[in-house]
Amino acid sequence: LPASLPSVAAAATGAAGWAARFAVEPAGRAFAKWPAGGGGGGLARGLRMIVAAAADRNKEPILRVLRQYVSPSRPQVDALEVASGSGQHAAHFAQGLPNVLWQPSEVDARGMQSISAFTRALCLQNVKPPIFLDASQSWETWGLRPSSLDLIVNINMIHISDVSCTEGLFKGAGKLLKPSAVMVTYGPYAVNGCITPQSNVDFDYSLRQRNPAWGLRDVAFLQQLAEVNGMHLERMVDMPANNKCLVFRKL
Repeated sequence: LPASLPSVAAAATGAAGWAARFAVEPAGRAFAKWPAGGGGGGLARGLRMIVAAAADRNKEPILRVLRQYVSPSRPQVDALEVASGSGQHAAHFAQGLPNVLWQPSEVDARGMQSISAFTRALCLQNVKPPIFLDASQSWETWGLRPSSLDLIVNINMIHISDVSCTEGLFKGAGKLLKPSAVMVTYGPYAVNGCITPQSNVDFDYSLRQRNPAWGLRDVAFLQQLAEVNGMHLERMVDMPANNKCLVFRKL
């Protein structure tokens, strides 16, 4: 299986779907909790942090891509992460991009607790409290202003959620991004109807066996969604473990 899959990001399929994402790679996740008076100076005391090995592996390669789209000279860049899962990515990106103000989001209470725990443990001033966000629902329910975002990030959600979540993600991005702003998605994809290598073919099959609504989406389909919502696919970046970053820019 691709080493970076799955993340613990929830899409919009409820707690059962969120738990199932953990089950895809049981060896790649663990629950951690600061002991009373223990690590983190007690800052995360009583809050449960979820640690996914896959997220630890892919967070730095993704950050390297994001750095190419965030100017360090800008005083503040407003970013939304859709389906933040454990909060590991938001915490890592916040440290690596200190001028970005991150808005993490989740549908599951456990994920929201983990995001808050990471934020408190690392004393991150540029990560907002997580918001409840169901990507399958209209962007108007997300509580964000139109044309208010410089960056949207979505990691390992598209292939482990109903297609309505992907459609909602692109509709929301089309409304919430400022002109010329970008959305970066990460995960495994089909390209022109072809899935490679064999490990991704097997992974796609295993996802569809678990839930027929899941599976690798074709880049051409995502490009169509982007165009319908006032964006275009600007770049496709090959990533470790047979994944890709797709960069969509708002027109």
